[in-house]
Amino acid sequence: MTVIAITVFAVAYALIASDRINKTLVALAGAAVIVCLPVIGADDIFYSRDTGIDWDVIFLLLGMMVIVSVLRQTGVFEYIAIWAAKRAGGSPLRVMILLVLVTAFASALLDNVTTVLLIAPVTLLVCDRLAINAAPFLMAEVFASNIGGAATLVGDPPNIIIASRAGLTFNAFLLHLAPIVVIVIAVFVALLPRLFPGSFTVDAARVADVMALHEGEAIRDRRLLIKCGVVLALVFAAFIAHAPLHTEPSVVALLGAGVLVVISGLERSDYLASVEWETLLFFAGLFIMVGALVKTGVVSDLAHAATQVTGGNALLATLGILGVSAPVSGVIDNIPYVATMTPIVAELSAALPGHVHQDALWWALALGADFGGNLTAVGASANVVMLGIARRADNPISFWEFTRKGAVVTVVSVALAGLYLWLRYFVLG
Repeated sequence: MTVIAITVFAVAYALIASDRINKTLVALAGAAVIVCLPVIGADDIFYSRDTGIDWDVIFLLLGMMVIVSVLRQTGVFEYIAIWAAKRAGGSPLRVMILLVLVTAFASALLDNVTTVLLIAPVTLLVCDRLAINAAPFLMAEVFASNIGGAATLVGDPPNIIIASRAGLTFNAFLLHLAPIVVIVIAVFVALLPRLFPGSFTVDAARVADVMALHEGEAIRDRRLLIKCGVVLALVFAAFIAHAPLHTEPSVVALLGAGVLVVISGLERSDYLASVEWETLLFFAGLFIMVGALVKTGVVSDLAHAATQVTGGNALLATLGILGVSAPVSGVIDNIPYVATMTPIVAELSAALPGHVHQDALWWALALGADFGGNLTAVGASANVVMLGIARRADNPISFWEFTRKGAVVTVVSVALAGLYLWLRYFVLG
């Protein structure tokens, strides 16, 4: 059974990494093979926390997708982007900086794929009015999205998986990861002129066109926007206080989504518009394949080997996880990578002394996976989405163009993350 679990997972992983076959189809096919052989049964899949589908992850994503679907109907994201462009006075560099900051902040609150989908159309509009190439702006935004998404539990799917496995709260992510995210974003903004030289020349007449846009016209439903604002405020308050409330974030997200569906009065096609059913099914299939590795003892053996390699040295283990996670997540989508690594890190952390050092392993995994997603065009789902948008808008971004820029961003981000982890958890304690 062990050989079967490893073989199925390795083949599925290779096919997902190749991006030649739909990854959801691969994950579900792999899960079907695992179940039919059978390596694991129904009880393992549906009821076991260790080997089954992580329903907290599935339903948290579903709830947030429905909330975003409703919010999307208000036009608020278009409003923010146009507002940022006008406040920048039409300067391409200042426009890029503001859009980067808006994207990073939004990605900390919403899934980064959703943020990219919402901010990209307006970026294309502004760049068209300025008659400049939108590709650098789209790349800068997706880099910012992957960085900003690391700051919170809900900002990036890998964080949701890590939080569920490690029992980490929304507040814990804010306290431990938001500081380094702010630092990295500040350094990233300072690097923008060097990353995209020659991208900020614009005609004065085009600047006047941008300044003539009226951001207020982007808001299509003010009453719905107010309702969404109230519900979102309550949802994030409940995220922050979920420990004393004894309510999981997944339940909070579903409740918020249900309330918005009822009070918005939207048609089903509208409030389900941003629900990525394929993504949810992909997660389910992936959890089943990883669960088979857990049940057959593969994960435990890998964790034991990792413990032997690091010799129980917490600092070496932390930096090792960070150093491995970044490049691997850059080559292979960080979602399946983190789903595979979480049980390994759980076993490894249990073997280390000291609660602070154990948590450092989880933060290293989150930062490595999230920041490493910027390395290549297939490192994160948001990258793939953004390249598709750029291609359809006749602003194509090649794999290697993205990788050249992304490699710089990733190296700088991971270096800062390593320094942060060392100082915070091993020097300052």
